[in-house]
Formats: sequence, C-alpha cells, structure tokens
Amino acid sequence: MFEETLEQKTKDGKPFLEILKERGVIPGIKVDKGVVQIAGTNGETATTGIDGLGERCKKYYAMGCRFAKWRAVLKIGEGMPSDMAITENAHNLARYASICQENGLCPIVEPEVLVDGTHTIEVCARACERVFAAVMNALLKQDVLLEGILIKPNMILPGSECKETKTPQEIAWYTVRTCLLYT
Repeated sequence: MFEETLEQKTKDGKPFLEILKERGVIPGIKVDKGVVQIAGTNGETATTGIDGLGERCKKYYAMGCRFAKWRAVLKIGEGMPSDMAITENAHNLARYASICQENGLCPIVEPEVLVDGTHTIEVCARACERVFAAVMNALLKQDVLLEGILIKPNMILPGSECKETKTPQEIAWYTVRTCLLYT
C-alpha cells in the first residue's frame, strides 16, 4: 500500500492497519518515490527514494508492515537498456533490499523491463538477462540475504507493437528460462 494509506482511519477512528491485522492480512508498503530521468540517456529512468529509507523502514515496521516493494523501470529500444540505466537501477534495488532487511522488512525486488516497443521476444529475453544478472550481482555485493527477499521479474514478451506473436507456451518457456538463469 502507499504511505498515506498506512495512516488512514475509518470513520470510527480505527486505524486501517488494525483492520487488516484483525483479518489476518500482513501489511506491506511501497517505499520508492518514483522515477527521475537519468542524464545522458535516451529518456531512461532511475527510481528514487534511498535518502531517508532506513528511517522510513523503521517507522513502517513499528506500524506493523512486514514487507516493502521497490520498482525499477527499464526500457527496451535503440541502445536501451543502457549499461548506465542497468547499473543505476540494480544498485538502487540492492541498496533498498539491504536497508529493508536491516530494518526487519522483507523486500520485494522488482526489476521491470517494459513491454513498450516493437522488439521481439528474443530481444526482450536478452535485455532481461542483462538486467536480472546485474540485479543479482548487486544484491550479492550488498550482502543481501537472498533467501529473505522476493524477486518480482517481468514476463518475457515481444514488444506491445511487435508484429510477431508468441503462444502462451513460448512466453512461459522464455520467462522461466530467463528467470532461472539469473534469479
């Protein structure tokens, strides 16, 4: 959920988190602060929110959250995803995961390679291989306990404007193959 939802109350003044807990729901929080354009790239972005994340995670844990989510968005296109965008986003995902674990939250690590474009499924698979490998490497460099995270990779798909279609079985094969290689 979003930060503002954490502090909302019912008309009776009962905290929303209390209602969730009573119903057996384990609350989580989206902790990234959105994206900014990376200078020197073709409109590629990096996710922000590392500054002050430790303090925010402490607060969220005290409020009852037990997991957090951070989404990095990468594009496929001419020269994209660039090494710069991959490195920046992988580093931020790993720092986020480390900070969450230090504060008792299970991090959901979401490196998302967008489906926008005319690329083939093979191009998507190669781009995702590069992204997933960089994310795993960054997680290891930050001493993130891999057994204590959830990785939420995207499906491997042809671009949304690609003329070539793939069967659900082909999409499943590419997705599982790519995820098993690097996650």
